[in-house]
Amino acid sequence: LNTAFVISVTCFQNFQNLSEAGNFVFLSNKIEPLSVLETAPLFDELKKELTRKKFVGPNFTESYCWPPIARGCDVVTISYHGNDPFLYIPPILTFLHLESCYKALPNKNGVRIYYTLILCPGRKKAQLVFELLKTYGRCSRQLHPMLVILGQNKAAAQSVKIQGCEVIVTTPYSLLRLFEHHNLLFCRLCHLVLDETELLFSDATEQMFTILDCYKKAVITEKREYSPHQIIAVGTRWNKHMTHLIKEFMNDPYIVITAMEEASIYGNVEQVVQPCTNSERTAVLLKILDFTHNNLQKVLVFTNSVNEAEMVHKALKSNSICSLKIHKESESNLKFILEQWTKQCISGSHVVLVLTDDCMQSLGITDATCVVHFSFPSPRIFSQRLHSLSDNFCSVKKVSSVDHEYTKARSVILLTENSACHALAILHYLQRAEAEIPPKLFDLTAKMLEAEEDKKFSRPLCAYLKTFGVCKNRTACPDRHRVNLQIDVPQNIPDKIIKVPGCVTILPLHVVNATNYFGRIVDKQKDQYEILAEEINEYFKKSSNRISVKNVEKLAFYGLCEKTLFHRVQVVEISPKEEDNLFFSVKIKYVDEGRTSQVQNYKLLHLPAKFQCLPPQAVEFVVCRVKPIDNEVEWNPEVTHHIHHKIKGKLHEAKIVHILGNTAWVDPMVRVTRISDLKMSVNEYNVRSEILSTGLGADNPEHITQVQKLCGHMAVLDHAKNLEPFINKDTAGPENGSNPQNMSIQGNSTENCNSSKTTFENHPCDGVAQTKKAEEATLHQRKCLYPEVKWFQNEETVTVKIKIANVTDYKCEFSKEKVVFSARSEDKLYLADMDLHQYILAEKSTCVIKDKEAIIVLVKEKKGTWHKFLKNKNPHVSFDFGHWEDCEDESPLPVGTEELYGAAAGTEELIDSSEDSGTESDE
Repeated sequence: LNTAFVISVTCFQNFQNLSEAGNFVFLSNKIEPLSVLETAPLFDELKKELTRKKFVGPNFTESYCWPPIARGCDVVTISYHGNDPFLYIPPILTFLHLESCYKALPNKNGVRIYYTLILCPGRKKAQLVFELLKTYGRCSRQLHPMLVILGQNKAAAQSVKIQGCEVIVTTPYSLLRLFEHHNLLFCRLCHLVLDETELLFSDATEQMFTILDCYKKAVITEKREYSPHQIIAVGTRWNKHMTHLIKEFMNDPYIVITAMEEASIYGNVEQVVQPCTNSERTAVLLKILDFTHNNLQKVLVFTNSVNEAEMVHKALKSNSICSLKIHKESESNLKFILEQWTKQCISGSHVVLVLTDDCMQSLGITDATCVVHFSFPSPRIFSQRLHSLSDNFCSVKKVSSVDHEYTKARSVILLTENSACHALAILHYLQRAEAEIPPKLFDLTAKMLEAEEDKKFSRPLCAYLKTFGVCKNRTACPDRHRVNLQIDVPQNIPDKIIKVPGCVTILPLHVVNATNYFGRIVDKQKDQYEILAEEINEYFKKSSNRISVKNVEKLAFYGLCEKTLFHRVQVVEISPKEEDNLFFSVKIKYVDEGRTSQVQNYKLLHLPAKFQCLPPQAVEFVVCRVKPIDNEVEWNPEVTHHIHHKIKGKLHEAKIVHILGNTAWVDPMVRVTRISDLKMSVNEYNVRSEILSTGLGADNPEHITQVQKLCGHMAVLDHAKNLEPFINKDTAGPENGSNPQNMSIQGNSTENCNSSKTTFENHPCDGVAQTKKAEEATLHQRKCLYPEVKWFQNEETVTVKIKIANVTDYKCEFSKEKVVFSARSEDKLYLADMDLHQYILAEKSTCVIKDKEAIIVLVKEKKGTWHKFLKNKNPHVSFDFGHWEDCEDESPLPVGTEELYGAAAGTEELIDSSEDSGTESDE
């Protein structure tokens, strides 16, 4: 390997603009593109197979990257279509077809053993690549491709046999597990393909460099001077780790980049963000154009309108800065402008050109040293503007042992209060370019994220958020990520369970994946659904009662016969039908089971109203604290099938830890077998432990915490209106950000811009990492502290003292079973939302402010002693032992050491159950 290779060495640097096709390509080495399948560097049988499959190509990127891959060269390809396996599969099959290239390799029993290894970022992508290899590998010699996906079960890795296989498709994690039992694998490795390289490096950085180190050591140790050793890296984004990949592990690679903004990152363009107000832009521009250094500057100032271009040109002229201008109303001067641009550059003078975006293509300038974005660009326009700097990409190259510095290309963005629309996409790009990002951009992005989230408020709650506690790509996810009180009111769950969540008996009937199921909560004393189901089946046994529905209506309830059983179903979607068509398909939901299906309209039966009185029984259950291994976002079908076979249709005992909408989070969920003869019960298995035992699941300790955080906002959001007189956008100071008592209130932004969507705006590897600061800014915009609350009682009242000094504004709302107190003190907001253990007389209860505390007197609906104050424990609420003696005489509890300790330990609860104090174990 040529480890002395430097990323900026570009002997044949060539940035080509194929303006007639609107395509751009950056090449580190000269490549003659082959854009027709007949002339493509593929063997004839493969060309015929591609033609039979009606393959359209090669496309623009493939026409450049196929030739060097087919010759066995190291290649890095970055393209908007960089996740397409066809960037490398046809040329790599062509090279493998030439068996003569491997004659120098050692053989075993007359057979030469060598491997091609294709690393994919996840199981689903690996499956896709494997299927393509099987399809197009048929026209080649026998390569025996193998898909290897391994869990943490070591026995599975030991049982894998790779003898006779020449192509292995796998993931970084699975490969390292395989390598533990096949330690000669890298010694036989000739071709290493990295599919979606940016995801491989972002999701499995440590594993990737371990693999690359093993490959490099094997190549050096084996001294395979005349045998192939090739690395191919393809992707949609440039990743900072690719620099190290090229320098340390590749040998003078061909770099093909057809995504302009990615080429600018590779080309080391300096990105500068200059915050200012809209009215200050001209003054800031004049400072930028203060040419005090000797380097020749060729500056383009981009504006978005004719008036803006004229205004900027006039301002520069009045400040003695010689500048040119061109816009759509002066395009007749195009030839003159180009002559002046070239002339002044040759003469060594600084040159400034003010222009509108619609003139870029006509000018075709590629040798600018600096572009100033006077108007904030959309992602597409931003990419086009960067093209003007392309001749100055890769500004430093190593000549012998002396470094020669060239003018570094520079891009300056003027960030104003009007830049919110496209801020999010530009932020993602700047983060990957490792630019210095001002706080103002994070603030704008936070508003943008909030506005985008507002648009999703009627959407379902994100499935990833429910299942794993996090969504890796909130910006691209179509579903919402915060509570909507109108939608998330508990549904299909008995009231007694909602009031006091605890242990229930559940019956899973539809398994979605390893941790998500639909089913029913079973009442063992008197199950209303079982009674209803018997009545429905008894009713429909009579053929006269089975009346087909003539006019099917959406969302209406009907009966449906499935085998010998009748079910209640709801029509959720009606497919378009022709007017003369009597029969058509409808999508239905089994409202008591949760599954959906397609049926013909004539199969739907009229369902009497008496069978519709009982609400739908299907509830979604989510098993907590477990997730797929290896950063996967979906469960392996193998573990889902195992759990499906294990739990479907069987009663389980579960503890509900949270309820939101129609979803109940359970931890644990256990299959209990009762042995009647011995009058005892045995825990047959724990579902979470069962998932972990497959080796395909991993511990997810933050799951419940994240769900609590999501549900914790629910009450605060419900009473945010209480704080409206006090809330302003500057409420939360930085000192409040890290306070563990803080409770976020997410306000609804009025910002509403349609951001442009491009390939570099939304991407899986952006995930939480790229928007972390922006999301934190959103959460920290408005904060509420939960104050310290103490309480005591007598037979008729409960007195609550809330310690808040210097209260300037406050509000206290009473209802029969709730008290909500909100206040402002020294620019801090306080909110105490208290669900009471027993009822009060709201109209007789009062609140006054005295000295450093608020005193609330609650009048009990029924006289007597409350054994606890709140329904659920709250760490900020405690009993006031300063008044213990006052209520001692009235307390029915004997006052002794044990009771006094119990009251103190339980804070706001005088009597509590130990099972609520911690998380249950799996066993």
